[in-house]
Amino acid sequence: MTEGVHQRQGGSQAQPAAGVRGTRRSEATRAAILRAARARFAADGYDRATIRAIAADARIDPSMVMRYYGNKEGLFAAAADFDLRLPDLGGVPPERLGDTLVGHFLTRWEGDDTLPALLRTASTNPNGAERLRTICATQLGTAVARVIADPTQAPRRAGLIAGQLLGVALTRYVLRIPPMVDISLAELRGWLAPTIQRYLMDDIPVDR
Repeated sequence: MTEGVHQRQGGSQAQPAAGVRGTRRSEATRAAILRAARARFAADGYDRATIRAIAADARIDPSMVMRYYGNKEGLFAAAADFDLRLPDLGGVPPERLGDTLVGHFLTRWEGDDTLPALLRTASTNPNGAERLRTICATQLGTAVARVIADPTQAPRRAGLIAGQLLGVALTRYVLRIPPMVDISLAELRGWLAPTIQRYLMDDIPVDR
């Protein structure tokens, strides 16, 4: 009788441990799929990337990709969930805003496949383009509105900043134009910071 109770107790104690292991395996599988998807979308773009190729890169069966993400569109939405992780610019001296923002973007982008995947896809896929527009409007636009004198100017100023920085990202990380690839982050920051500072703080020119 006692032995049976001990066995039942032991079985009940093993179940949570097995559940934890299963959760960890699931999380690891999801992470592997997203890494493979970002690399594949960055290399091939949305239209050419396939579930089968992504699964092969992640070394899992294609059915597992479908199980976790449903279809390629669902997988792309998860893979392109790009958080800019913008710093709180409220405590940054006004004259350092451009340099701080550029430094953050360059550090955030370096070695991350998410942005190249999003940029390559946005050029040919409406869903990718919409996702990129949303990121710029919500994350960057909100950050800019908090540090400029007239928040109503935030969309235009954020658009100019996005145009400048995404152009750099496209030429450095997607098109890989040699001068842009070879330039150091420190030099690139030195070139970009004054321009972004101007977009943030200078008066908007009056139409003529």
